[in-house]
Amino acid sequence: MRRCVSRAKGTSAQIPSRGLFGRAGGFGRPWRGLAALALLPLSGCGVPIITFQAETVAEASPKPDPTTTGSIDRHPETFGRDLGAEDWRRAHAALAVALDPQGNGRPVKWDNPETNLRGSVNPTGLPYVAHDQICRDFLASVIAPGRSRFLRGTGCKPSGGEWTLKRVRGTKTVI
Repeated sequence: MRRCVSRAKGTSAQIPSRGLFGRAGGFGRPWRGLAALALLPLSGCGVPIITFQAETVAEASPKPDPTTTGSIDRHPETFGRDLGAEDWRRAHAALAVALDPQGNGRPVKWDNPETNLRGSVNPTGLPYVAHDQICRDFLASVIAPGRSRFLRGTGCKPSGGEWTLKRVRGTKTVI
């Protein structure tokens, strides 16, 4: 049988015990319990308190749409009132080809033999991005028997969408 030999000299009453902070004294373990109890209420101070409140019926209802006053200009829809539906379809097709960023940048002509209207769309700058759309400036002409007019404007197209007119201004009429 083996015998345990302690290297400490003296009786257990003569060996000092270590307290809470490593000091000699006879009151080590009870201090730990009291310290833990004293610090327990402070343990929740660093945790944010998150509460959820239910919506009332008034808050859950959708907001009404604002009243439209007409103070903001609408985007132009065509090159002018004198263009019929077929004229605009042909002019819009020419606009789409002329403003295409992968195109050659040359003017594109359009005409409608039924109404004797014709014209062209000429891109005047490089394509650029505005409001997540590809935009390009242009100069367009609308030629009718006895009168002609030129328009300067901007066309924009969302990714995968169609070209729309964002701004169109007329220039001086040429006869």
